[in-house]
Amino acid sequence: MDAHDLITRNATEVVTEEEVRALAEDPDGKRVYVGYEPSGVLHIGHMLTATKLIDLQEAGFEVVVLLADVHAYLNDKGTFAEIRETAERMRDQFLAYGLDAESTEFVYGSEFQLDEEYVLDTHELEVSTTLNRAQRAMAEIQGGDTAKVSHLVYPLMQALDIVYLDLDLAVGGLDQRKVHMLHREQIPAMAGESDHDYEARPCLHTPILADLDTGVGKMSSSSGTTISMEDSAEDIAEKINGAFCPPTRDPEPDDEGNERENPVLEIFEYSVFPRFDTVVVERPEEYGGDLEYDDYESLAADLESGELHPADAKGALADSLNELIAPGREVLRELDA
Repeated sequence: MDAHDLITRNATEVVTEEEVRALAEDPDGKRVYVGYEPSGVLHIGHMLTATKLIDLQEAGFEVVVLLADVHAYLNDKGTFAEIRETAERMRDQFLAYGLDAESTEFVYGSEFQLDEEYVLDTHELEVSTTLNRAQRAMAEIQGGDTAKVSHLVYPLMQALDIVYLDLDLAVGGLDQRKVHMLHREQIPAMAGESDHDYEARPCLHTPILADLDTGVGKMSSSSGTTISMEDSAEDIAEKINGAFCPPTRDPEPDDEGNERENPVLEIFEYSVFPRFDTVVVERPEEYGGDLEYDDYESLAADLESGELHPADAKGALADSLNELIAPGREVLRELDA
């Protein structure tokens, strides 16, 4: 797989293709980041973007993980001391998941976001950004909560972080698209208070997994069923066994007309096959014996043809996820000992 294919593998959107192709021509030493609001325990959404970061490290990029403690404070997630503690736990889990320690830099937002130049640049964005534009960017952050002034500042800081971290590429889930577009629209027009480069950076957006139980909407760590590094092997097996998994990549809408996806296949495609050369589906000889898959397309095709039963696919997925999560689970066990 060449550098461009590795960089863009499983990306939902590339902004822009031309800019990312230019990076792929000489990716060594280029800087890419994802920002995470500290939550203490990695869930499968974190793991999906971390898998993309591992791809980028393999392509030659230096990875910056922003542990966004100031953002978490603006989002009312606790005191700075409490947030810092959860951020440190996340750092150890990311490394356990597979990020290369030598080419990963962990940065706390408070290391630069409280400096005078950054604060003045934030104020400049506040002056130049309309209320409607900031509200559109903050929609995913706010969720169902009552909007606060801090929610409006939050995406402006995200747009500015890409400048102050001296990045070449920004990565995030598709829910970060509006923030990244805010960056591309607003940053180049800034006068700027620092010596940083205020040019717009290219962006890469990763998929959002469907709800595990129904396939409708997106998987959420705050509601419904999700997978996290706290889960035991038994927990993972139980959750995956209960997952929505019809024998197709394109399920019919539910009775209310809501579009559905197959979350089991999504996790295979976005989280498992990028990390495993081969996936083995264990079956008794009386049911045809074990199946081995070297790529996602072959597994998905067998599920659709009936060669692979959904229950057997779920068993293989649970085993694969447990293998990926086990090192992080051990880290949490040691931290809590």
